[in-house]
Amino acid sequence: MWFRRLCLVGALLAAAVIVLGAWVRLTDAGLGCPDWPGCYGHIYPQADHPFTKALHEMIHRYFASSLGVIVASLLVWAVWRRKDAGQPVALVVVLAALVCVQAALGRSTVTLLLIPLVVTSHLLGGLTTLGLLCWLSLDPPREPLIAREIRLRPFALAALVILILQIALGGWTSTNYAAVACPDLPTCRQSWWPPMDYRNAFILWRGLNINYEGGVLADPARVAIHFTHRLGALVAGITLTTLGIAAALRAQRRRLRVAGGMLAAAVLLQISLGISTVHWGVPLPLATLHNAGAALLVVCMVVLLRALWPSAPADMLPLRGGHGTQ
Repeated sequence: MWFRRLCLVGALLAAAVIVLGAWVRLTDAGLGCPDWPGCYGHIYPQADHPFTKALHEMIHRYFASSLGVIVASLLVWAVWRRKDAGQPVALVVVLAALVCVQAALGRSTVTLLLIPLVVTSHLLGGLTTLGLLCWLSLDPPREPLIAREIRLRPFALAALVILILQIALGGWTSTNYAAVACPDLPTCRQSWWPPMDYRNAFILWRGLNINYEGGVLADPARVAIHFTHRLGALVAGITLTTLGIAAALRAQRRRLRVAGGMLAAAVLLQISLGISTVHWGVPLPLATLHNAGAALLVVCMVVLLRALWPSAPADMLPLRGGHGTQ
């Protein structure tokens, strides 16, 4: 019980870290503190430096450090109670390793001057951390699935892959400062197929000692990135909405029906945020909420996947031993 509660606290904190990371990126504060883990050699921003940007960056780091403490606590708990029935251990070890990788990526984001590949990987790592914490916080379903629910599993896994690819596209769009490349809807620069440079749009590595703040790509390459993100949103939106509606209508168990409805609603919300962000010229609050919407989609997807995979027999046994209940 307490393990899952601590995972839930970690998931909430991970969501906050993701939103704060988006805020830092969108306010061009990613290099507000040019060193790591401190800021100009201090653990807090100094008034004699660009204070606002440094404050944004350090608040993000404080939240990320707190998340690291929680994950470390979960690892200690899992190892200590590894003999308890139903206590996850391997997944917690994976989570702890991922957070260590995230710390390294966070440092590289600053020291390598916002290289898009590193920043996008950092975003994907943060969302993966959120997904793992959500999975660990959920009680496994106890009832077996019926046949039509089991048939949703391959569809759900395919939808998960599509969601990951779309989030990666969104991260690539943001880190290459391509969000404003197409200022109109539904066309892009008053064209259904504008001039685009795909040759340079998706080069993952462009070398070191380049300051990527503000972006380094020419306009046609940014248009190609933004346009591809729109096409991906169409594919992901149709796929995830269809999955959510199918789960809501075909599932027998209430938990799975609710998860399907949540997923469909989250997709519609995210599409609305994306359209509004472009329509209003990428204002900071809407752009930040669009990033939060991606985190919400991950949470809803994890809830649905957990409902589709009932617990193994060992997980259904009551916990025994001197440590009480989980």
